[in-house]
Amino acid sequence: MTMRASRIAGLASAIAEIRPLSEPADSLLHRFFRRHPAMGQQDRAFVADGVFAYLRRRRSLEALGETANPRQLALAVAVRELGLGVREIEDALPARDVEWLRAFKSRLATPLAPAVAADLPDWLWERLGRAFGESGRESLAHAFLAAAPLDLRVNPLKSTREDARRALEDSGIAAAPTPYSPLGLRVRGRPALATHPLFTSGMIEVQDEGSQLVGYLVAPKRSEMVVDFCAGAGGKTLLLGALMRSQGRLYAFDTQERRLARLKPRLARSGLSNVHPQLLAHERDARVKRLARKIDRVLVDAPCTGFGTLRRNPDLKWRQPESSVAELVVKQKAI
Repeated sequence: MTMRASRIAGLASAIAEIRPLSEPADSLLHRFFRRHPAMGQQDRAFVADGVFAYLRRRRSLEALGETANPRQLALAVAVRELGLGVREIEDALPARDVEWLRAFKSRLATPLAPAVAADLPDWLWERLGRAFGESGRESLAHAFLAAAPLDLRVNPLKSTREDARRALEDSGIAAAPTPYSPLGLRVRGRPALATHPLFTSGMIEVQDEGSQLVGYLVAPKRSEMVVDFCAGAGGKTLLLGALMRSQGRLYAFDTQERRLARLKPRLARSGLSNVHPQLLAHERDARVKRLARKIDRVLVDAPCTGFGTLRRNPDLKWRQPESSVAELVVKQKAI
């Protein structure tokens, strides 16, 4: 691979902007690309991959690199995380960068403290140990270091999984059935789906397989009254509605209007007619009380820490303090 100096410079600039993590990384990266409209598609892909690789392995990279310098971190990411050899990129670098990279590579076998090697904050490493034991913590920490796959959920009101898979294949997108969810497809790579006909027609939705399995645990029946109490943007709500074959009555509750607003276009695409979004003032809203003893099943996906999504949002482990866990536990108990 021929590496241009501009790619390393672009990654270094992005790391410099995102490293303070004043906001979620995806928002910061989106703004970075908007300010650099001349950057080509391949360069954007390199920068995006590099930024998220840095966020996943930030602690060990900075420890082994003995640096917080964005350019040196970009070089470390390119070599250790993106698999580029020093010889592949040295022609694009000044001599001082090549010298630094060789020194960095010589330190890669240096033993690190367990939390540093796992690229987790100390407090999270300790809490995972208390919750899962040493072996469980090791396995989970290792899994967090891999990028999350792109999972889709087929809308059974509009297609079958096999028909959707073939349609994706016909458009050049490779996908395979997920191992557990009967409606899931796992896509290879990161294709653009926002304007894909299967997406705009409501035949598929982007949804992690784990979230899909939650709907099957609820197991709603067609004739039932069901509540998704913390519906948010409605991914699980739409699955529940599809499992009910658009029959019965399904309430989508949330206390944030902006979250429910994101459900509306998804609901329109889905073809469901049994979903009723409702904005609540709080968890003891009068509309909730009126439904007491009338509801057959309730899904409460209470506000979570987000740490379960570290494969997709690795910046969370650096942005979310330990105190936030205690605050969320109070909210969860109230709900």
